Amino acid sequence: MRGYFAIGIDGVSKTGNIGNLVRTAHAFGASFVFAVRPALVAHSGEPVTKPITDTSKTVGQVPFFTYASAADVPMPEGCRMVGIEIDDDATDLPSFRHPMQAIYVLGGERHSLSDEMRARCDHMIKIPTNFSLNVATAGAIVLYDRHRLLGGYAPRPLMPGQEVEERAAHVHGGPISRLARKRRKTED
Repeated sequence: MRGYFAIGIDGVSKTGNIGNLVRTAHAFGASFVFAVRPALVAHSGEPVTKPITDTSKTVGQVPFFTYASAADVPMPEGCRMVGIEIDDDATDLPSFRHPMQAIYVLGGERHSLSDEMRARCDHMIKIPTNFSLNVATAGAIVLYDRHRLLGGYAPRPLMPGQEVEERAAHVHGGPISRLARKRRKTED
């Protein structure tokens, strides 16, 4: 899959939720994971993730960052920040086109995204459910949706039981020669 993504929680307060989210992010190929203003670290001194929920030991496999504020979260050039929030003005996830380079951020368990974080978001999306989901579950749904749409999978059949089209084979480009390119420029 082309592009990259990261995911984090703004104001997380439960080690189990961050552990579950970072494990899911690792499974889907996150470039990094993060927590902004994590209450669990600031107040209790507990580790950021709980080994029972992060069974893949993500923090040893994928970079994990802790930021003091929304302003501290770095934005690589061309990257878009996507807030995941229950908000009437947010785009429903099934209608959202994921950016190739994205940083996803969810609000903590007891709070929504901070005003500071909302101001940084280029897009706001929501999962169309009847009520709020667990923060780690919401993150998993968004990452699955991204993977499904950007993963190069064959389209679903129109009818149940129909054959699934073969996934298109990856096409490699030919070799690139700087010398040949330079000769072509001088000939033009």
